[in-house]
Amino acid sequence: MRHASTRAAKRLGLLSGAAALAVSLSLLPQEAQAGPGDFQRGPAPTEQSITAERGPFATAQTTVDGPTFKSGTAYYPTDTSQGTFGAVVVSPGFVTPEALISWYGPRLASQGFVVLTLETNSGFDQPDDRATQMLNALDYLVQSSSVRTRIDPNRLAVMGHSMGGGGSLKASESRPSLKAAVPLMPWSNDKTWQTDRVPTMIIGAENDAIASPASHAEVFYNSLTAAPEKAYVELRGADHNVALGSNATIAKYSIAWLKRFVDEDVRYEQFLCPAPAPNTQISEYRNTCPTG
Repeated sequence: MRHASTRAAKRLGLLSGAAALAVSLSLLPQEAQAGPGDFQRGPAPTEQSITAERGPFATAQTTVDGPTFKSGTAYYPTDTSQGTFGAVVVSPGFVTPEALISWYGPRLASQGFVVLTLETNSGFDQPDDRATQMLNALDYLVQSSSVRTRIDPNRLAVMGHSMGGGGSLKASESRPSLKAAVPLMPWSNDKTWQTDRVPTMIIGAENDAIASPASHAEVFYNSLTAAPEKAYVELRGADHNVALGSNATIAKYSIAWLKRFVDEDVRYEQFLCPAPAPNTQISEYRNTCPTG
């Protein structure tokens, strides 16, 4: 390798300007050459495509039983011609089975992600327990699962409802290398997330009587002072369980956030910035406005 490098350096000495730069870049590992747009997957998005029941990718699914979490279902695009995909683990909330969050699997996977919907060890698991299981599930996906070759291990995210949302905040705080988090109606006794450095979109429900925005979602959002980007979406007239069934607004903003920060796809910034005004679906929206 040393002699090869020397020969390459001598060849570069015969070149100048743009030609030398091109050759030098060709000698770098491919990962080091990744730039804006390299992780884009699928066609340019539209309002119709991002709110559709299914995105542009055909999907398949497989049941997984991890050694460090109970079980789950992995959903993934069948097309690998565009390269590897980012991966997302989704956790349910308190006494909620995986079946009630299963709609996120094909919905997100069809937009170009590998998605694992998690069955937690116990329905009574607290947020910290769920965080550990979510991180274990991500590790299993990229290291041991049958879909590991489809995943870019450097582009991972977490998402969860209720205590699963609290768990996604804890997972982000514990693993700052995550690219994104999307807590849904998050519940946690921990109200301080000042050390969380992961881009986070919190989705709350205006009429949530279990994890009211005033004592949970909004408090969490305000505490994310170290997050490089953050957003808060409050669903008008919705209750705590709005995330447990197919919802176009939740899907739209979750997909936009994951695409923007897991895939670094600035084509999705149009749905995030400028902030949408309150409307029939959204009672409040706050953000730091991603800038690309």
